[in-house]
Amino acid sequence: MTRTDRLARRHLLAAGAALAATPALAQARPIVVASKIDTEGGLLGQMLVLLLEANGMRVENRVPLGPTRIVRSAILAGEIDLYPEYTGNGAFFFQMEADPAWKNAQAGFEKVRDLDAQRNDIAWLQPAPANNTWAIAVRADVARSGNLRTLENIAPQIAAGRPFKLAASAEFVESPAALPAFQAAYGFTLPPDRLLVLPGGDTAVTMRAAAQQLNGVNAAMVYGTDGGIAALDLVVLEDTKSVQPVYAPAPTIRGAILRANPRIPEILAPAFRTLELTVLQRLNARIAVEGLPAREVARAHLASAGLLR
Repeated sequence: MTRTDRLARRHLLAAGAALAATPALAQARPIVVASKIDTEGGLLGQMLVLLLEANGMRVENRVPLGPTRIVRSAILAGEIDLYPEYTGNGAFFFQMEADPAWKNAQAGFEKVRDLDAQRNDIAWLQPAPANNTWAIAVRADVARSGNLRTLENIAPQIAAGRPFKLAASAEFVESPAALPAFQAAYGFTLPPDRLLVLPGGDTAVTMRAAAQQLNGVNAAMVYGTDGGIAALDLVVLEDTKSVQPVYAPAPTIRGAILRANPRIPEILAPAFRTLELTVLQRLNARIAVEGLPAREVARAHLASAGLLR
């Protein structure tokens, strides 16, 4: 592509974005719905599509589209209109990682809602009462025998000489925001013989290691709503001191589209209110573990909640 071609394309994109910002055109064309490429992104994206379609709205389905960088750039450029995002990512979108608001569900939601509305004309709608953040999960039998419910229980477990070995990625073990932050806050240390560091960041691998007791592992790095947690009989230890930011899933929508379709918040809110932590774990498991299509799982859940016929 020549420099002239690139400039022409840039002008066309800018013109398209400007036209898309007008309420008349926003009503005339389909609402472009996208999502991230992970299991939960596909599930939530298909819920958005199904709910809008059921309420008579024209939808262009681009679920799934890509990783966070791609979908965030697309909504800022007006190339997509609606996708599910996580409140805690506001810390990185606006370079405010040190702000304590991100560690409180309501405060984090309000901060990212206000910042995105003011700076980008993007609205954040009703979030789900779930937290898809970094966490530590243990085998259910270990949780029962050691009475492990929160991260505060790890230090006594180790001090008593009971088995506790964690499977995690190198990033989780080394990043100051992950395991070191947990250890500092909860007063425990995992020496090398209590760690199994696995390549990559795939929690499906760390969870399987714990479930299968690979090399003595009985705990795993997870994300809070991972589908394998319930399927593999693991229990997430509660982060009572809010060491990690809260990553609550919520629909994000361009302001022009919301103004042209003001019913969207009342259409989507009842569905997101049903998505508690264990519900998302179960739904994600139906996709990741049972192999069901995300749209089928989304439709079944919305129908059981009385939100689809």
